Amino acid sequence: MFRPKLPDAPHVPSITTRIPQDHAPAAAAGRSVAPFVGVGAGAVAAVVVVGVVLTALLAAVAVSAVSVAIAAVVLRSLVTGASRR
Repeated sequence: MFRPKLPDAPHVPSITTRIPQDHAPAAAAGRSVAPFVGVGAGAVAAVVVVGVVLTALLAAVAVSAVSVAIAAVVLRSLVTGASRR
């Protein structure tokens, strides 16, 4: 009574395909089976260049932050030492 009635699965006719014996498979017809066939060397080079540039920018920001922190500590010690005298 509480079980839903599911519709019957539709009948799908089966289709058989005959491959002629005188034709070679598609993979052997000179095509590459690599996953990134459409990606050229230029696109790969662009991704590598963008990665290198972003990494260099991150390194520059890190070096600048460290140098500013060192300068702040040195200035603080100079100001503190001058006020004690």
